[in-house]
Amino acid sequence: MTKIVFMGTPAFSVPILQGLVESGYEVVAVVTQPDRPVGRKKIIQATPVKEAAVALNIPVLQPEKISGSPEVAMIEEFAPDLIVTAAFGQFLPQSVLSIPKIAAINVHASLLPKYRGGAPVHYAIMDGEEKTGVTIMEMIKKMDAGGIYAQKAIPITKEDNVGIMFDKLSVIGRELLLESLPAIIDGKIPTPQDETQVTFSPNITREQEAIDWEKTAEQIDCQVRGMFPWPIAFTTYQDVRWKIRKVRVVSETTDQKPGTIIKRTKQELWIACGKQTILAIEELQPAGKSVQPIKAFLNGAGQHIQQTDKVGNA
Repeated sequence: MTKIVFMGTPAFSVPILQGLVESGYEVVAVVTQPDRPVGRKKIIQATPVKEAAVALNIPVLQPEKISGSPEVAMIEEFAPDLIVTAAFGQFLPQSVLSIPKIAAINVHASLLPKYRGGAPVHYAIMDGEEKTGVTIMEMIKKMDAGGIYAQKAIPITKEDNVGIMFDKLSVIGRELLLESLPAIIDGKIPTPQDETQVTFSPNITREQEAIDWEKTAEQIDCQVRGMFPWPIAFTTYQDVRWKIRKVRVVSETTDQKPGTIIKRTKQELWIACGKQTILAIEELQPAGKSVQPIKAFLNGAGQHIQQTDKVGNA
């Protein structure tokens, strides 16, 4: 039986771990991030992968930083044939990559060589890509640069956000990994990536979360969907931050300057964007307030908002 050490952290990784176990692979250990405080009350919470591993009675390792940690020696003692990672969240040193007898492989949520890095799903949606997918790749010391064993693409629809796409890609990643493993175990040689096509997806910064109303409504819609449910795009109104959770591109056009509120009724809030486009806010969360559909907001805390007011840096 093939012995695997699995490394993963968020909910995206859970179906992949479960798929390995259900398919008869011997997952001898799971490595995941340490338990962290979550929410306003800072309640310590285990990662989704840890919870799944405990339910499956698999030993769990949680190094704060795997490089140079005692857990490296523990992984060596498990003598795995494979290390399989899926959104683990830490860079693996050569001391770990060299442990498995066959290979260290990664389930990466992009169509490599596009979107190497920690936020590939976010960038694919924010950039308005028509498709994304999953790559099963060999892990080497350089980030997401190893050879490709298999890929599968899916379209990005106008209804997709990061949360929805992660759920889709998790299932696809599980299926593609299980399809690919027999050939990898038999010695399949991965195909090198085309370095001329490489793009990167570093972690989202706070500056990137701010909405630039000079962009078109379509671009801002991609930004909002590409940051939901985390970290969530925002704008400001009279020095109050609004987290913008859901928007809709309006077919009409406007001559108003970007960032101008051009329509405010009891049910709708329209804002002018770049190139005469218009965006309707459908759900938001003002600082210190609860999440609200736009109708509830406009008839409650947002009653004072007036047409021709400005948002953001307008």
